[in-house]
Amino acid sequence: MHYTEVIKRPLILTEKGSTMREQNNKYTFEVQLGSNKVQIKDAVERLFKVDVVDVNTLIVRGRMRRMGRGHAKTRNWKKAIVTLKDGDSIDFFDA
Repeated sequence: MHYTEVIKRPLILTEKGSTMREQNNKYTFEVQLGSNKVQIKDAVERLFKVDVVDVNTLIVRGRMRRMGRGHAKTRNWKKAIVTLKDGDSIDFFDA
C-alpha cells in the first residue's frame, strides 16, 4: 500500500478533535482499514513533513441507520490518533 493511499481524510471538525489538537498536539485521521501503525506514521511524516511521536488506532464499528423504509448498516472504518513532536503542527487550511 502506497503512503498516499493510507490516509483518507483528516477529522478536524469535532470538538473533541480540536481540544486534542490544541492541548495535546494530537491529530485525528480516517485511514485505510488494513493499514497498520507503522504505515500511518510513515504516511503522516511524508505528507505533512512533521515528526510523529506516537500513533493510536481504533476501529469505529458501523451502526444501523434508517434508509427509507428499511434499515442498513454503515461501514466500519479506522481512526488514527497521531501525536506530533512538540513544536510541530499541521495546518489543514493552508491555502
